[in-house]
Amino acid sequence: MLDDGSLPPRRNTAWLHRLFAAKAARRGGVLRRSVRDVEREVGREALVAEVRARGFHLIECGGQFVIICNPGQMRVVC
Repeated sequence: MLDDGSLPPRRNTAWLHRLFAAKAARRGGVLRRSVRDVEREVGREALVAEVRARGFHLIECGGQFVIICNPGQMRVVC
């Protein structure tokens, strides 16, 4: 149990596999998952490590993770 009383996240590699096997990910598109779901299923660190390993980009905004499944250069316009 963690300090806040919650259970530690499971290292659910199958969940990560399914996430990146999605058609949008395979085509270089965008994935969106709630921070809460990620923390429950695999943990923030595991998602960040997987995104980095693939050379993709990860944005957190409004309780959501947005994964840009393209290793190209990213520019935030506004």
